Amino acid sequence: MFDFQKLDVYQKSKNFCKEIYSILDKRSFDRVTNDQLRRASFSIMLNIAEGTSRFSNKDRKNFFVISRGSAFECVAILEYLFEISEIKEEEYHNFLSGLEQISKMLFSLIQHLDKN
Repeated sequence: MFDFQKLDVYQKSKNFCKEIYSILDKRSFDRVTNDQLRRASFSIMLNIAEGTSRFSNKDRKNFFVISRGSAFECVAILEYLFEISEIKEEEYHNFLSGLEQISKMLFSLIQHLDKN
């Protein structure tokens, strides 16, 4: 098992990504929105994985910051989809809750790296 696979934030981001893929398989948003949401959700988990492979805290932090940025990007896309009535309020709030957890966990990792 790789180190990143042991991280709760990685597992949560992987589950979020799978949920996004599931919703995109069931629904058809426009091509650009589908692509951007798919890539942003995938980017969260991939940057966590890649960050753990780095040797310096500065390099690790950079990938965790990018991962957090991708989470924020997902929030913006989901907010847009909710406001144009493409996703229901309950779905929107569930996704937001998961992304907020992921964001807080990443922020904590980033802060920890700053201290070392």
